[in-house]
Amino acid sequence: MGSISIWHWLIVALIVALVFGTKKLRTVGGDLGFAVRGFKDGLQSEPGSPTDATASSVVSIEQQHTRAEEVAKVASSPVPNDH
Repeated sequence: MGSISIWHWLIVALIVALVFGTKKLRTVGGDLGFAVRGFKDGLQSEPGSPTDATASSVVSIEQQHTRAEEVAKVASSPVPNDH
């Protein structure tokens, strides 16, 4: 009575499947796998170096800032009078 047999585990698995449903359990398993994969990728990247997504967004922000400065220069330049 003190040890847990395979039959006990099967009954527990059946009750969990009935309570949560198989579709819900599949999505939880997929989400857990995605989280573990993301954690492993985070550990493999070098600390202090930005990831590819972060680097591309930083470049994009820098490009936008440069473009905004160019537009501000053009906007502040005097408009010639043709009178």
